Amino acid sequence: MDRTRQVKTTAPPAFPAINSAQRAAASPSSSSDSSRGLSIPKILTDSALMPPPPVPSLATRQPGVPPPQSSSSLLAPMTTTQPPRRLSRREKVALAPGFGPLDWGNLKASGQNLRGVDALMRIPPSVLKLHNKKEDAWTAINGKVYNITPYLPYHPGGEKELMRVAGRDGTKLFSLTHAWVNADFMLDACLVGFLVSEPSS
Repeated sequence: MDRTRQVKTTAPPAFPAINSAQRAAASPSSSSDSSRGLSIPKILTDSALMPPPPVPSLATRQPGVPPPQSSSSLLAPMTTTQPPRRLSRREKVALAPGFGPLDWGNLKASGQNLRGVDALMRIPPSVLKLHNKKEDAWTAINGKVYNITPYLPYHPGGEKELMRVAGRDGTKLFSLTHAWVNADFMLDACLVGFLVSEPSS
């Protein structure tokens, strides 16, 4: 007797369960269940639950041209009917070997005098204007005057671009070209002084 009890307890359960909706939907005896008053829910297929979404026409869209009006309002409205303008890319130049950003960092850390002066000075625009040659180039950025001569060969945009601000205040051009660059950190070893207004005569 223990053996029959043991067989009953180790038998796996029926799957799906005997009173499950899946078994009831598949069995032909569902009509007898309805006569007894049991309501078994009908299982809907995916297509009966919700119609499929419309086929998107994203592959045929062109930039700047609004999509054709359709019954679907799920697409984001276009903000412009103009094609996007091409932005002019700034050109970078190939730097000579030994003149990369890490090399500039090593030169700054070497302890060499990159300022070219012994002490910080107050520099009016008339004095700044004198330092506009490739061998002696100063510029002012955010009120600070830097000797950019040692940095010229390290500039990723090339010496010619950097010479555009030599001898003058380059804050505006600097912020238009690369406002994300920290000039104070990049040129801290080249600080000559501070830009001041012309002395009154």
